[in-house]
Amino acid sequence: MIVTTTPNVEGRRITEYCGVVAGEVIMGANIFRDFMAGIRDVIGGRSSEYEDQLIKAREAAIREMCDRAARLGANAVVGVDIDYEVLGERNGMLMVSTSGTAVKLE
Repeated sequence: MIVTTTPNVEGRRITEYCGVVAGEVIMGANIFRDFMAGIRDVIGGRSSEYEDQLIKAREAAIREMCDRAARLGANAVVGVDIDYEVLGERNGMLMVSTSGTAVKLE
């Protein structure tokens, strides 16, 4: 499955538009990661725990979007957009959503 943020794939012609597809993932941040991230906020530095969670959530949302595109018979998703939101009490949940247009390429 080709996934791109561009509206087309260079060198390939879109032969059919299958529809808009999306993938959503909501993940909770655990207390230990929150504690460690808080310490990094005080002393500075990057939070690899949160970065790892973001990567996992993004990959899962893209995979879900691609699965939905494949069920429509598509072999690519173009115009992909990725959004991140923090949800819940005390912003304890991370939501990653992806969307794009499922297409068939020649």
